[in-house]
Amino acid sequence: MEAERQDVFQALLERAETWLREQGMTRALGPISMSIWEEPGLLIDGYDHPPTIMMGHAKREYRGWIEWAQYRPIKQLMTYEVDVTKQFPPIVQRIIKSGEKNPRISVRNVDKTKFEEEAAIILSILNDAWRDNWGFVPLTPPEIKDVGVKLKPIVFNDLIRIAELDGRPVAFMITLPDLNEAIKPLNGSLLPFGWAKLLWWLRKPKVRTVRVPLMGVVKELQASRMASQLAFMMIEYIRRASVDKYGAQRAEIGWILDDNQGMRSIAETIESRVNKVYQVYERVL
Repeated sequence: MEAERQDVFQALLERAETWLREQGMTRALGPISMSIWEEPGLLIDGYDHPPTIMMGHAKREYRGWIEWAQYRPIKQLMTYEVDVTKQFPPIVQRIIKSGEKNPRISVRNVDKTKFEEEAAIILSILNDAWRDNWGFVPLTPPEIKDVGVKLKPIVFNDLIRIAELDGRPVAFMITLPDLNEAIKPLNGSLLPFGWAKLLWWLRKPKVRTVRVPLMGVVKELQASRMASQLAFMMIEYIRRASVDKYGAQRAEIGWILDDNQGMRSIAETIESRVNKVYQVYERVL
């Protein structure tokens, strides 16, 4: 959804709606890319700072334009930001220390040399953990392989963790350095030396911001103390690596569904705050 003028915006919407009706569709949902896993939602709050990697951005006018076209809000997605240079509250530190004393729990880095195997583990947890969430469509092995090819250059072992319980993978957390920070100074051009600067950055990235696009705990553990303990342990270990090795000062967590009380509670417990809100709309055709 991109347009300079409202009349052009409306013409694009109308053409898309016509095509949907021709396919037998009775409802339009958006903005969503190819799936909920890409860049869903229209930014409606948080225009004061640029988007992080794989997050959308939009003009303020778009909200009025899409609501004028009789689209109604159906779901909100939120991102949270947190100062990672600070220690988490004492209660979180106690939970982490308790987990470290539990011989049943281990939290490890991913092994990038075994990329496909690690991706399969994460995919399995993800599809189980998210299966009851709004908008969920299971990721297939070919899809995860495609995503892996795109993300592999910015995947770093110590920024992605897998938690195991009794030797079985039960949770994961993916964190990415904000590639947008490296791209922005290039001003849209890889020439004459932009490509070299980008490749050098990818070898040893230093960033102000990291983003947590995905986290999941197997369904059987959700709503348990163990689930939050594993989450806090992974968050803390990645926080340390982000600051010590990559120079991060802040992290963005999300997006998180507005009704995902478990993840919102975790975000609030580590004293993060909502910094952006995205909205998904629908219209009956």
